[in-house]
Parts: sequence; structure tokens; C-alpha cells
Amino acid sequence: MSDKPILDAGGPFEAVDLKEALEERYLAYALSTIMHRALPDVRDGLKPVHRRIMFAMRELKLNPEAGYKKCAKIVGEVMGNYHPHGDQAIYDALVRLAQDFAVRYPMVDGQGNFGNIDGDNAAAMRYTESRLTAVAQALLDGISEDTVDFRPTYDGTNEEPAVLPSAVPNILANGATGIAVGMATSIPPHNMEELANALLHLIKHPNATIEKLVEFVPGPDFPTGGIIVEPKDSILESYKTGRGGFRMRARWHKEDAGRGAYRVVVTEIPYQVQKSKLIEKTAELWQDKKLPLLGDVRDESAEEVRVVFEPKNRTVDPVVLMESLFKLTDLETRFSLNMNVLSAGQIPNVLSLRDVLSQWLEHRIEVLVRRTKYRLDRIERRLEILDGYLIAFLNIDEVIRIVRFEDEPKQKLIAAFKLSELQADAVLNLRLKALSRLEEMELRAEHEKLTKEKRDLKRLLKSDDLQWDRVASEVKELKTTYAKSTPLGRRRSEISEAPEIDIDLDQVLVEREPITIVVSDKGWVRALRGHQDKLGKLDFKRGDRLKRAVKANTTDKLIVFATNGRFYTLECSQLPGGRGHGEPLKLMIDVEQNHDIVDVFVHQPERRLLVASTSGYGFVVQENDIMASTRKGKQVLNVSEPDEAKICVPVDGDHVAVVGENRKLLVFELSELYEMTRGKGNIMQRYKDGGVSDAQVFDKADGLSWVDPAGRTFTLSFTELRDWVGKRAQAGRMVPKGFPRSGRFGLPLD
Repeated sequence: MSDKPILDAGGPFEAVDLKEALEERYLAYALSTIMHRALPDVRDGLKPVHRRIMFAMRELKLNPEAGYKKCAKIVGEVMGNYHPHGDQAIYDALVRLAQDFAVRYPMVDGQGNFGNIDGDNAAAMRYTESRLTAVAQALLDGISEDTVDFRPTYDGTNEEPAVLPSAVPNILANGATGIAVGMATSIPPHNMEELANALLHLIKHPNATIEKLVEFVPGPDFPTGGIIVEPKDSILESYKTGRGGFRMRARWHKEDAGRGAYRVVVTEIPYQVQKSKLIEKTAELWQDKKLPLLGDVRDESAEEVRVVFEPKNRTVDPVVLMESLFKLTDLETRFSLNMNVLSAGQIPNVLSLRDVLSQWLEHRIEVLVRRTKYRLDRIERRLEILDGYLIAFLNIDEVIRIVRFEDEPKQKLIAAFKLSELQADAVLNLRLKALSRLEEMELRAEHEKLTKEKRDLKRLLKSDDLQWDRVASEVKELKTTYAKSTPLGRRRSEISEAPEIDIDLDQVLVEREPITIVVSDKGWVRALRGHQDKLGKLDFKRGDRLKRAVKANTTDKLIVFATNGRFYTLECSQLPGGRGHGEPLKLMIDVEQNHDIVDVFVHQPERRLLVASTSGYGFVVQENDIMASTRKGKQVLNVSEPDEAKICVPVDGDHVAVVGENRKLLVFELSELYEMTRGKGNIMQRYKDGGVSDAQVFDKADGLSWVDPAGRTFTLSFTELRDWVGKRAQAGRMVPKGFPRSGRFGLPLD
């Protein structure tokens, strides 16, 4: 590409590489956004717009003890002198600094309508007034004493601070949020007394661990209160890495409404949730029948938050009601943690809790040193003047003569008494009233006092320990001012744990009723009301008959075991009713056409099962490990054709009895079988011809039982079974006399 100018009728143009031009311009934009707009400085916790608002209000002398001034004047001052952007953006930033529900420690004291937690906007800036708070004054304290650097404003006609002295750890006390280019920040507010305790510990133990600091700062403290239910391990990890999040819930309590009824009252909602939108969304979900446990919702708030939720009926458990609301509404939210800040006002990086506290302390040391040097310079200047005054008092007659009669008294005074220009100017500016003896005594006392202070300041500059002691005393004062015993300093957010309750809303909404599940040989299923014992009159399709009848409740889960070795899970409440013949199971689950249903039973979470294939391979599996969440089910027993899954019996004992199609029985210890979650298993019994017919797990003390076709139960004691007891994988012996010809024990899986 040529670098020569291209001439045409429009004038000269220079050819540039588009990629390089875009990269250069985008990088400049990104850096501008990161450093001058979106990310806060770790030292004072402020973005430029907030820093400029506070500095402008200080210049207007809007201190906490001063009167209020119109926000329009403040916004105009900020925009004209420091922040050449939109007035509405500046006003919005000022309003937020005054909202006690948005900022943990407000920095602007507002008078008028500054918005509310419902999300209503503040009044126009011409109607509202404001001034600084004590917190803001602490951030600005010492700014006129050369404690921080100043830089030219956007037009070069004035100067603004690059950072504030910040006697408050504002970056954590009030937090910050912002979105830059390719990065963002999200820091929650914290309790000032807890931060002070952590800072004091860090001063005393510079190598303190995050684990120890988290003992002092257990979590955020949001201005709107609420309950933080994030696990402690997660909070610790978040503070270690600077990334994570905090789960917040509304604070609620149960109120008695009389006659067994109750209502739930929410008094604190999560941070940054607008109350009006919360209620609006909840009402929409309720009207859409997505909150069927809820009977009514209304807002009874005045100055304090009071949102009332009424259950659909008095039998609804309040914890279950609130868990359903937490799951679907903003009564539970998550505040992300991303401590991405500017270190030294220039370097964007993600810091841990310890790093943030350490960098703030380093800033306070720098402020202390610069403030001390400034004070030392002022003292030395004053002492120089006082020395000149004392010389003048000792030679007052000669000084008066020189001033009265000499043409150039300044030069004569310098020559006569070896004064500096500063001393000579000070002596010449003395008023006659100051020539009294009393004034001389006061000057000597001031000189002595300043000399002592000078020695102390020099000692402070030379000693790191003294500097840390001074910073520690400032932090202790901060801790006292914002103690938890004060209205502003009290902890508002409770740190707790969410109740260990796993609520399946679909399950909760199902009314518990007894049912009898009927499955036919051809795989048709239906649910009859009540627990039915007489099923002989049930009607089936031609050529079909009863295969299995299971007593259950509508809140139970039905487990289906198929010959492909897969388990399927169905909700009993969603099974077809008892009218007609029901529906085929294969319409509800994805079972291949060449496979059939082995068994169905009601899920019992703590139970174990013995599963086996026709070839005699099997293992033990926890029933919780067979639950399936999709129509395709869960593969548990691995089989390959022509082998099929055939047996699924409960494990309730210490011995296994296996009978083959060859009518040979083998008994062995259950411990010889593996417990697995998936696989082919171990060979239980060997066969020359055929495969397994049935299996049962029994207790040695109870003996082995079976049911004959007439429904009679027979039991053999373990002593009577000694001829059939062996090791796993043996062939076994012919079944005892009286064993059913079907080759099955006939005991259902209930």
C-alpha cells in the first residue's frame, strides 16, 4: 500500500492500513473507558464522575454543617469545571450517592425527592437540594494538604484530584459496579466495623491469611438488609480469588391471621431489586398459575418494606410457599463478585480481599507521609517567621529606626540582623499592636510548641512503626464512629444458611392420594383410585391380562425396568386414570420395540436392588443411582443380545438365592457380589443349558421363603438350606421339594 497522498477534487487524502487504524482507535477508546469511566480506584473506591461531584461540592463549601444548595447548581459546577458530559448522567450519579437503599454509607445528604426502593425516579434537579455527609467529608479530609496528586481539568483552566485521601475504605464499604470494554467490576458493600477489625489485624499481621480475614469480614452487608445464604466455603473462595457471588434472600416471618390461617410478611428484599417490579412479576406468575401455592400478594409498605403473601389455603407449609417464591421470583437473587479495580489509578486487575485491604492501607501510609511533609514545611516556614519576629522584638528600637528613616528598610533589615527575605517581609508587615510584651510571650510559646511538633513529625517520617501506629489509630477511630451499635453502622444483612429442603414444585402441587397402579402383560398402565385389593374384575384388552399391581400415592415416583437393562422414571401423578384400559408404557418412555418390561415398582430412595441378566450375571445397585430424568431412561445393567435383563429384587438380607431354568438352586453370601452403578456384574450361577429363572436376597436368620401358585408361603431355615449353600458362580443343586414349578420365588418388589 502506498504512503503517497492521493489527490482528487476533494483534496489530499492519506492511505492508512484499516486494521491498524481500527486497532489504534479501539484501544484508545477501551483505555479511556476502563481508566476514566467504568472502573473504580482501589484507593478511594470512586469513579471519576463521583470523585468530581464530591470535589465540586467541597469547593462549593457544602460541608455537613453547611446549608443545602440546589442540585442544579452542583451539576452545573461539575459539568462546567470538571466533567464535560451530560447533565442527566451527572445528576443520576449524584442521586445514587444520596439513596440509603442503594449506597451502604451515603455520601450525599439529599433534601427533597431522591427516588425510592420502588424504582421511582428522583425529582428534577431544580427541585432537589444536597450537601456532603460525614462519610464524604472523611474521604476528602486532608485534600488541601498535598496528600494526593492533582491534574489539569479537561480544558486546562483548573485542577482536579486524581484520587481522594479516603480515610474510609470506601471500595469495600460502599462497593462498586461498572462495565468497561472487555471487563467489568462488581463489588458488594460491607460493614465498616468488620472492615476496621480486618484492617487492624492486617496492620498487626501483614502476612495474615484470607481465612483469618474472612473471620472478621464474614460477608457483604447490603443497605437493604436481607439474608445471605451463600455457603461459607463459597464465600471464602470468592474472597480468595476476587471472583464469585453471593446468594441473597428476602427476610420474612409468619404472622397469625386467626382461625388457623396465616400470612407471610417480607420486611427486607434483596439489594438492587425494585419492590414494585418484584410485586408485579409475582402477580403475573400467580395469574399464569405458576405459583399455585400462593393465594394473594399485596404491598402494605409505608416507610418500611411490608409485602404480604397469603397462601392458597391454611394447609400450605410457609417454608414450602417461600421456597417456591424464592425459586421463581427476585425474592432470591445473586450478587456477583468481581473485584476488578484500578491499582494506583492505572492498572486494572482482579484483587483478593487481602490485596484490596493492603492497597488501601498503603494509600493511607502515603497520605500520612505527604500530609506530614506538608505540615513540616508549614511549620518550618512559620518557625522562620517566628525567629524573625523574636529578633525584631529583641532589637525593636533599631527596627523602628530603620523602618522610619531608611529608604530601603527591607535590605537594611536583612543586612543588619541577617534576616531572610521571608523574615524581613514578615517584620515589615507587623502591626504596632503586635509590639506588646504579651505578644512576645505568645510568640515564644508558639515557637516552643511548633519546635516540639517538628521533632515529632521528623520522628514519624523516619519510623515505619510510628506510621503504622498512626494509621491504626485512625482505623480505630473509624471503627468507633461506625460501630455496629450506631444506627448507620449496624449490620443489616444476616449471614445464614438456606434450609436443606429440596422442593420439587411439581411434586408439592400434587395432592397426596392413594392409587393402585395396574400394568398388563402387553405393557398397558393405568392408575386406579385408592388401594385396591380385588382386581379380578378388571377389564383388559383381548389376549391381555394383569402383570403387576402396585399400591402407591400420587406423590410417588414409579420405576420401570426393561429387558434392555435400562431404568425409567415416571411421576405417579401423571399416569392415566383408571377408566378404560390406560395407555401403553412405551408411549411414555423410549423402549425399543424388541424389548419388554421386566418389572415396575415404587421408588424408595434408601433401598438397594439386585439386578441380573438371563445369563446369570448381576450386581447390587443403590436405588438412588437408577433414577432417570429423560424418556430415554438410564442404562444400569449392560446386556448384549441375545442376553436380556430379567431380575430386579430388593436387597434385604445377607445371602442370595439364585435358581436357574434348569431348576438348580444356589445360595451364597451377598458380600460376594459387587455394588456398582453400572456394568455387567459378576456371574452368580453357571448353567450348561438355559439361564437364570429367579433370584432373591434373604436374611440368614429368617431363612428362604417362596410363594406357591395358591398364594401360600413356604420357608426353609438356613440349616435346612445347607445342601444348597456354596460359593458364587457354582452350578447349585436341584430345588427343594415343594418349590414352584414356575421356577420363581413369587415375591413381588413392593
